[in-house]
Amino acid sequence: MAVRSPQQTVPAASAGSPGSAHAASGETSGGTNSPALPQPSLSVFDAIAIMVGLVVGIGIFRTPSIVAGNVESELAFILVWVAGGAITLIGALCYAELSAAHPDAGGEYHFLSRAYGKPLAMMFGWARCTVIQTGAIAAVAFMLGDYAAQLLPIGPYGSTIYAALSIVILTAVNVIGTTQGKNLQLAMTFIEIGAIALIIGFGFFGSPEVSPAPALPPESAAMGMAMIFVLLTYGGWNEAAYLTGELKNPSRNIAKVLVTGTAILVTLYVAANWALLSILGLEGLRGSDAVATEMMRQVAGPAGATVVTVAIVVAALSTLNATIFTGARVFYSMARDITLFPRVGEWNARGRTPANGLLMQAGVSLALVALGAATPDGFKAMVDYTAPVFWGFLLLVAFSLFVLRRREPHRQLTYRVPLYPLTPALFCLTCLYMLHASLAYTGSAALIGVAVLAAGLPLLWFQRKDHPPAPVAQTATTPSPTLLD
Repeated sequence: MAVRSPQQTVPAASAGSPGSAHAASGETSGGTNSPALPQPSLSVFDAIAIMVGLVVGIGIFRTPSIVAGNVESELAFILVWVAGGAITLIGALCYAELSAAHPDAGGEYHFLSRAYGKPLAMMFGWARCTVIQTGAIAAVAFMLGDYAAQLLPIGPYGSTIYAALSIVILTAVNVIGTTQGKNLQLAMTFIEIGAIALIIGFGFFGSPEVSPAPALPPESAAMGMAMIFVLLTYGGWNEAAYLTGELKNPSRNIAKVLVTGTAILVTLYVAANWALLSILGLEGLRGSDAVATEMMRQVAGPAGATVVTVAIVVAALSTLNATIFTGARVFYSMARDITLFPRVGEWNARGRTPANGLLMQAGVSLALVALGAATPDGFKAMVDYTAPVFWGFLLLVAFSLFVLRRREPHRQLTYRVPLYPLTPALFCLTCLYMLHASLAYTGSAALIGVAVLAAGLPLLWFQRKDHPPAPVAQTATTPSPTLLD
């Protein structure tokens, strides 16, 4: 498949030219070397596994107690998780249209560039490189470090050491190659889902031992706060957009990835929370900071609690690896549009991965780990740091669907979001509310994240002024006109 991107900097071979047959191998018809490009090596199954691994992480083991503390009843507790899944599905449907119409390894960076122009896209690239993605990597690494230190203590700074080591090791795996990173992700995702299935099974068939906790007066219930943490737990599904540059036949397959992945996530999360509720009850959930561990301790004893701790470590590893895998793709896309750090925009042909982007991403993430280590709670500091910037740009991506529909009315879309314009409008309103909430309910780290975003404005002076589009690797020697972007 040939996909043309307005961001790439090397002239494209025409679809029917002799040189186009060699695009995937990195050679032109004249035998000269050309820059390596993303290869369409991911199947629908691979992409779904990566998406599920991104989302099904540590949140499900931490947020249910917070959600329970902000709802009035057991029914409301379950319904808020269903509602969060519905919002996630709406967002996934919007992303499916954007990704199918404009497949590119740059994902959201590419959408923003087409809708609003290169300067805004560059600011998003800066935000993702320094706040959104790297902050998420640091946050997950901190949680992994907290639980790893429980299994194998190594001193007062054990959590920070584990966090840093996990970033270094998983980055190294992904630098070696896309296949190695993908296979590691598949293995961890299946282990992770198996562990959650075990928790669900014990929850449904175990004996309830409801722990007493102070009742929550109905007037103090804050459904909005509950939704903030529910959507945080569902967060990460949008990373699938960054796989379209390497997904086989992305125009047709990305909708399958997003919709199927979201359906799996909603099923897992609703079932897991129902299982926790059936054992601990709503009051027990409110009174526990480690609901999965507490549940397993009640139904399976100390050994069950240890199993859950191991499962949480695996879940964190799965989320961290998938976030590292997709995150470096925006470094690759952004570097094609600025004159600084040109080597970051190179694709490693041997490993089929943006190796230099991965290394720079790891450097920024490690700096944030060091910053978070100086705060009382590194995980919370990183969540606060990323939230406002993330929801602000997600709002712009959601609105870009309207912009691109209006600007390109004759484009033949392989996938259209259902119930347009109601669906994207609802998604925009959700993002707007979450932007407000992330500024109203977070700490000073949120303002630091906004300040770091503003510090990227000088990058606009280094924007490339003129460069023709370049090709993304093709999958066959005879291009099909129906598969062109």
